[in-house]
Amino acid sequence: MTENTPGQSPPDDADPPTAPRRTQAQRTAATRTRVLDAAIETLVELGYARTTTQEVNRRAGVSRGALLHHFPTREALLVAAVEHLVARRIAEILAQPRTGDEDLEILVGALRGPHFDAALELWVAARTDPALRAALIPLEASFADAIAAGSRELFGDRYTRAQIELTAELARGLAVSAILRDPDEDRALLDRLLPVWKDLLS
Repeated sequence: MTENTPGQSPPDDADPPTAPRRTQAQRTAATRTRVLDAAIETLVELGYARTTTQEVNRRAGVSRGALLHHFPTREALLVAAVEHLVARRIAEILAQPRTGDEDLEILVGALRGPHFDAALELWVAARTDPALRAALIPLEASFADAIAAGSRELFGDRYTRAQIELTAELARGLAVSAILRDPDEDRALLDRLLPVWKDLLS
């Protein structure tokens, strides 16, 4: 390997210069995202009761002090995790390519899957946890607004807000009952019910 003399340009295959160091704000945002992603993963895999700050801390790979700096309580952590999940899911839905034929299937699909399972864990726990319930109420309101705004972008003025809200409630009910169905049965049920639902809304 040829060494460079002083003042000589490095060869073409030289290692690239070190990437610029991230700012404090970027490091803070990255840490927060790792913690929230770990909280969602834990909620989905272990459920609410076993989602401890220690387990989230372990999965996120950050110091306990860093976790507590961002989220001083377990309640604050889990509510923020679901809020993070909702925002990400809405963005993913709006980014999907569309042919115009999917119609309400997009909305129904948005309200099921692992992201729904994580939120469901908190909803069930909130029934007997007044502090958690109080923390979730404003999140639920912002989620309804996000669904309405996303639906306007997806469907224009094809449906009223009441129709979208009713569809969201139907989708949630289907997602809950899907816990006790295998995937093939669930798909068959959706194939039967969605055309009927679209006819009722037309």
